[in-house]
Amino acid sequence: MNRFLNIQKLAALTLMATPMLTACSDDDNSTTDLGPLTPAEEVFGKATGNISADEWYPGGQLGTTTEASYSDPAPAVENIAGMEEDFNTGEDFFEHLYTLEQNPRKGLGPAWVRNSCIACHPSYGHGKRQTEYRANTVGNGYLLVIYHPDTNGYITEVTGMPQTQAMHPFKAPIDETQISIDWKNVSQMESGLPMQFADGETYSLIYPEVRIPQSAFNTNPKPENYDVRLESTIGIYGTGLLDALNDEDIEAQWKAESPYVELNPAMWDKEAGTFKAGAYYSAPYNDLGTFRGSHGPLKRFTYAMTRGSLQDGAGANAIWNITNVTRSDRHFLYTTPAWAKAQSEDSEVISYIKQHGQAESSILHPYYADGTDAGISERVNDILSVSSIAKKETFDKYLFNGAPYNGQEEMTDKQYYQFMVWHRGLAVPAARNLDDPQVQRGKELFTQMGCAQCHRPSWKTGADNMWVDASTKAYADANGLAKDGDYTKLLPKYPNQTIWPYTDMVQHRLWMVNDIRTGWCRTTPLWGRGLSRLLTGADDRLHDCRARTVVEAIMWHGYSKKSDAYSSTEKFYKLSKADRDAVVKFIEAI
Repeated sequence: MNRFLNIQKLAALTLMATPMLTACSDDDNSTTDLGPLTPAEEVFGKATGNISADEWYPGGQLGTTTEASYSDPAPAVENIAGMEEDFNTGEDFFEHLYTLEQNPRKGLGPAWVRNSCIACHPSYGHGKRQTEYRANTVGNGYLLVIYHPDTNGYITEVTGMPQTQAMHPFKAPIDETQISIDWKNVSQMESGLPMQFADGETYSLIYPEVRIPQSAFNTNPKPENYDVRLESTIGIYGTGLLDALNDEDIEAQWKAESPYVELNPAMWDKEAGTFKAGAYYSAPYNDLGTFRGSHGPLKRFTYAMTRGSLQDGAGANAIWNITNVTRSDRHFLYTTPAWAKAQSEDSEVISYIKQHGQAESSILHPYYADGTDAGISERVNDILSVSSIAKKETFDKYLFNGAPYNGQEEMTDKQYYQFMVWHRGLAVPAARNLDDPQVQRGKELFTQMGCAQCHRPSWKTGADNMWVDASTKAYADANGLAKDGDYTKLLPKYPNQTIWPYTDMVQHRLWMVNDIRTGWCRTTPLWGRGLSRLLTGADDRLHDCRARTVVEAIMWHGYSKKSDAYSSTEKFYKLSKADRDAVVKFIEAI
């Protein structure tokens, strides 16, 4: 689909963003401005200099939007009659607040992480750096990572995505007012790289120290021997295209890199030259008879690569985890026994339910039991501790709002399907300024420095016979939508597309101070990030938003000589000012 950039719209956005860009700039760390976002029509989509025609379309012909937007539907959505309507409905679930009782965005109870999806993904982009943790701050894309430093395992007293909000009278699993985020300055690089370039330009680096005192946990028991890190959301556009990559191609990339860098031993069997069983999602593919063994798709989403399919990926889980909205395949709560026990022993909780929970119209009714302190306590503990599918029958038997909960999921199969049409159908914005000689110089240097070894420029998607979840199958079966057994036709597909995400889909270690949990982090795609300041008002980068500019992000890669990217960072450090600016301008163009 050879659509040209919407020149008037982009020009208007650029003018609107000018004050914001000035306000957000840092004199000591300033980079080149975005420049003209709209090349002449005779240039866009054509080979120029060292740029191929394909590179203007990072998401391929089926996955690229020519609007300056992270929220546009891909041509793969627009080309199929009726799918855009489902996309728009799914978008509504992402953009609006969830409530305790009111459909169609019912959820939240009894505890939650956020009351909307977009709060974590401002304008569908990367989260913004925060100086305090407040769940209701739009743009706070942080998730609290609370873990035992001796094992790197998450604590069990709170959920894996820790909750700081709860419905009255329950007390949030973590009191967020006691969470502190202190930003520390790096005085010198562990690697020895000076914090001033040879031409006199300086840069500065900051990193967060996060503290959660034991008193902040409303759990029994309270956690012990724990540490805290922050992980921010990344842009969700184009994730359907990464889902369309063949498992075998990703494995080939890991195998190609294994002789030169250490790979995560939890994922990779170095001796066998292949992935370990735990690197695959356990639920098998439904792939029209193609033999793949008993395992499901290769894990590829989240920094830690914990999710193997977009339909069991960060977004699909978040619609349940983040808002605690139940679905037909998840008829239970996202809670922990430690929190349930603490609430069942809290006299203020018991007293309030005793006064307000008797009426069947009350959302507290199922906790009321026989109205005695002992009965309420037992019921609170029973319901709030039901956090696994094995116990869902216990949860289903109780009454919510005077109606049997069994069969009354808060998000229907159709609604979840529409949410996945939207999630898988988000396009990548077209590249910009690729005809600029400085951008082309930046691309040349990006390759010469070795950046492209981890930020692999392009991939080719496969047939995209995706893994399909139980809820989508249930919706299709109930409505006769997949009579030929091909459930993959129900969702946007991206077969045989050349895409330019700039990631190798491999986990690397940068050895930064206060690094990400485990130290292993998937190479983040760079596509579309150059629009972040324009669309979200911030350009914060890396897993915890410690990098405020592209230059800071690059220099963090060389904080330690042990970093997989130290050599590339050292080469960047030695560049002239003009060449450094060219590299930055290239990264912002793709």
